[in-house]
Amino acid sequence: MTETALMITDLDRLTERVEKAAQLVQKLRDDQEKLTRERDALAQQLEDLQRKLQGQDATIVVQELGTLRREQKDWQAERREVASRIESMLKKLEKLEA
Repeated sequence: MTETALMITDLDRLTERVEKAAQLVQKLRDDQEKLTRERDALAQQLEDLQRKLQGQDATIVVQELGTLRREQKDWQAERREVASRIESMLKKLEKLEA
């Protein structure tokens, strides 16, 4: 090959590499922008939660959580009991209709 042809081939390869590098840089910028938005959103959520919990004792919050969990279990047990009674009544009604 002639020296001019080699230079053109080298320039073509260099152009490809520069274009790939530019694409990579743009992708990294886009990723950084996305991560920055996510970080800002999480920081805002953290601030909101801190404001909500401000002045509250952590042990009190844990106790309230435990109370709520017990109440939830009680409600679930009561719900199961009501469902069982309804099933029993439906069975009796089916026997009466038969």
